[in-house]
Amino acid sequence: MRAGNLSEATSSATGDNPQHELDGIIDCHVHVIGPLDRFPQEAERYYTAGIATTEELVKSASAAGVRRFVVVQPSFYGTDNRATLGAVVTLGSNGCAVAVIAAATITDVALRTLQAQRVRGLRTNLNSALRGDGRRLSDELASQGNIAREMNWHLQLVVPFGSLVQNIDLVASVPVPVVIDHFGLPIGETPDSDAGRAFLNLVSLPHVWVKLSAPYRVLSDPLATTPPQDWMAALLETAPDRCVWGSDWPHTPPREEQRARDQVLPYRTISYASLLNEFSAMLPRHLVSRVLRSNPERLYGFAPFAEID
Repeated sequence: MRAGNLSEATSSATGDNPQHELDGIIDCHVHVIGPLDRFPQEAERYYTAGIATTEELVKSASAAGVRRFVVVQPSFYGTDNRATLGAVVTLGSNGCAVAVIAAATITDVALRTLQAQRVRGLRTNLNSALRGDGRRLSDELASQGNIAREMNWHLQLVVPFGSLVQNIDLVASVPVPVVIDHFGLPIGETPDSDAGRAFLNLVSLPHVWVKLSAPYRVLSDPLATTPPQDWMAALLETAPDRCVWGSDWPHTPPREEQRARDQVLPYRTISYASLLNEFSAMLPRHLVSRVLRSNPERLYGFAPFAEID
């Protein structure tokens, strides 16, 4: 078994229903990682991510009834989007991408090429140890926001909760949709705290979206599959038409384990079916189709599921 093995608990072992009752679900947050010799990872990385292929993703997700995906560029690939875009080629109309670019140097031709490759947004990651490198959110929003506006894309932010709260006015002024990763990463905060209320006010703005993804990045349990109930309820109440779900497959290892650049760490042992089933069980029935299907169709430009043959 290779170190980067995707250890998926089987449905029989977990008691999960392998097929969700709703068709057309879109998983709005996955990563695909190729072989190191073909897709080099950044030299200053804190660990080496193991292989996680599109085929493995589809196998894991299809057992839970999911076949449409948003492939998000991970931090350790920097601005080399080839693995992410290659996954979208494999997925065809069932996939699109969120890319990472160098705004100061990218050309118009390169941007048009990304658009043709089904890129729908640009990601700014100021949370990972690798990418939290002194860049300021204000600079990122300015440079990336102008490009996103020209390309009719959105901005996706993975930013520490405190930084989001401190920069509410800046995020509010961005002229394109803003998608906030992983519940906003409100670690140690509650919706009724001062910071929590400020964040919910931000989410109430009509251009701000939230990914209800990766509960293990918010809670103390590194293998948590049940969403934080208080935040899920508050965010759904605040923005029922701008919340989407993502699995965060293949579940990269916790930061505290990332100590050696050349060490290939195993992914977290997380059941895809458990993530989806426990999430959907907490959704009010009238929001199931909206959050899992129609909201992301609108955000990412997927064809409505009823129109797919």
